[in-house]
Amino acid sequence: MKTGVGGWVALGRCQLLSLAAIAAGAVGGLVVCALLLLPLGVGFRLLPPTATALRRFSDRHRSWTVRWTGMPISPPEPLAGEGPGSGRRRAVGLLGDDGFWRDLRWALLEPCTGGVLVVVPLALVEYGVFGVLVQPFVWRLLGDGNWYAFVPVHSTATVLAALVLGVAFVVAGLRLSPVALRLHARWSRRALSAPRSTELVRRIEYLAETRADALDVQAAELRRIERDLHDGAQARLVALGMTVDRAARLLDTGRPDTGVQEAATLPLRTGHELPAVRELLAEVRALSDRALQDLRDLVHGILPPVLADRGLGDAVRSLALDSFLDVHVEARLPGRLPAAVESAAYFAVGELLANAAKHSGAHDVRVRLDHTDGTLRITVADDGHGGADASRGSGLAGIRRRLSSFDGTLALHSPQGGPTIVTLEIPCASSSPKTSSCSGTG
Repeated sequence: MKTGVGGWVALGRCQLLSLAAIAAGAVGGLVVCALLLLPLGVGFRLLPPTATALRRFSDRHRSWTVRWTGMPISPPEPLAGEGPGSGRRRAVGLLGDDGFWRDLRWALLEPCTGGVLVVVPLALVEYGVFGVLVQPFVWRLLGDGNWYAFVPVHSTATVLAALVLGVAFVVAGLRLSPVALRLHARWSRRALSAPRSTELVRRIEYLAETRADALDVQAAELRRIERDLHDGAQARLVALGMTVDRAARLLDTGRPDTGVQEAATLPLRTGHELPAVRELLAEVRALSDRALQDLRDLVHGILPPVLADRGLGDAVRSLALDSFLDVHVEARLPGRLPAAVESAAYFAVGELLANAAKHSGAHDVRVRLDHTDGTLRITVADDGHGGADASRGSGLAGIRRRLSSFDGTLALHSPQGGPTIVTLEIPCASSSPKTSSCSGTG
């Protein structure tokens, strides 16, 4: 039944929130007492600890709201009264803290706003339970003046009517409890979220940080390309030119070390020089093949052809084929995504597969890609020994920096003993109709 487990769970949360509303009012009352005692000097000692307790209580409510309803609440800045300093200095800092006053306003209003919201389904269920379990056994003791809601209970028929009405009250309370939770979440978000100005400042700081990270990544990528060109293809092309020059001198003079002026005065020789020339041309061919492979590897590191031609799903499948682990890919993408997003996701998955191969001791890896509600979500799970830590090493940190340019996130779950599950989320929209085999598994 739809009102079964979900309704009872929501009802239990409503019960918890109703008790927490009373506690919030009590904590808010302590803060008000500390404020009233400021003129006497005692309040300067009482205000910092009571404000800290209030902040912990409001943070708990923010956590409940996000976890139970998925409705995000922007946290406030840390309390101005926290940290070292005298009680008077910390109290004065709190008096100028907008987040402190917002918490206090919420604590004083919570019992008569959010508390009332969650009490409604509780009252319906409790009154309904009374009508079902208590009323049929006590109506004779209560006499003819007994009423259950709008039903006068004085006979067996009216007892049955009260019992049916009690069941209706219970069902109504169970159905209303999720609604009450959502309404309470909206109230909590309005009351506890940081002001718009604070959110804008945070957004500016975040964009500045991600822009700096993106520039650093771009500069590092350019240095890598320059280094690969200098040490790889460029060096091989220089060697190729020198080898061709040696072959030409050998054909002209029979001696590859002869200078150009001397070569012009010597007759052309085409006899015993041919085997040496063939050997040099074979070396030229090998050098050109290596230079071409270096250029292909460089292009593959910038934008893999399979990613450009077939899309993210097939590109990740190609990574799975190249890995010596048993990698299962499930891609359910509606179409092509923006090229920059596909590139970031591709290299992020490649880094995660490389990490799993090097450090996890895993045998099987499962990669899932889907795009819902304007968000690309990638889950990479392996059966390794776990214990991964994003704060150690540069691999996961590099992925997080790469994703931050798109407002993307990385979530890591890797307990000791495994498994390790990494979830990547990148907000984006599907940019074109499907042109690759993005649906299905591989």
